[in-house]
Amino acid sequence: MTSPATRRTVLLATGGAAAALTVGCSQYGDDSSSPSKKTTNASAGQELSKTSDIPVGGGKIFADEKVVVTQPTKDDFKAFSAICTHQGCTVATVADGLIHCPCHGSEFRIADGSVARGPAPKPLPAEQITVVGGAIRLA
Repeated sequence: MTSPATRRTVLLATGGAAAALTVGCSQYGDDSSSPSKKTTNASAGQELSKTSDIPVGGGKIFADEKVVVTQPTKDDFKAFSAICTHQGCTVATVADGLIHCPCHGSEFRIADGSVARGPAPKPLPAEQITVVGGAIRLA
């Protein structure tokens, strides 16, 4: 026979669960307080793609480099971190003018990385690129 839960046991159990959830989620959290944290795995000068591989009105995700390159309008290329500002998931798709995060449904605009739909609290950080001779390189 089990004894009924006391208020103290319920509070201890839920507090412990909340602490575990916080610790578990913090590994994916946005650590923007760390200015030295590098947002990409790409090296300066590294070729990411050919311009012909980036569709107008869309984009392409480079998961290994943690970069997403978009082309909002013809010959206008943008690059952003591919790491969602909500909990650090890698964005998964680019469609209909939006960059989509699969974890909690955040969406970002391809033109400027701004939040189109939360829960992401901040835009995707911009990444510097150069476009020369049909090649897109990380600056």
